[in-house]
Amino acid sequence: GILTDDPFNSIDEEGVGFLVKKSAIEGKAANQQLSLSVCGEQGGDPKSIKFFDQIGLDYVSCSPFRVPIARLAVGQAAARRFQKHQREERLHH
Repeated sequence: GILTDDPFNSIDEEGVGFLVKKSAIEGKAANQQLSLSVCGEQGGDPKSIKFFDQIGLDYVSCSPFRVPIARLAVGQAAARRFQKHQREERLHH
């Protein structure tokens, strides 16, 4: 299909993202202490950061001008993770 976003700025979740996710799953299965990260413009894209957080990457790195929005997106991803954890705890208690 036609990409809706520039793949040099935002991860293509169905193509390259599939490979990144598969690699993250298999890497963590082989070594739970494995630290996973991404570097590049995708590391500063909020949509990509959300995806990377969902698949278990630990760090993102990006160009300096993208750092402010990347920090905000990372904070939002952490808040989503915390809320999900809180909901799951309520279901089990």
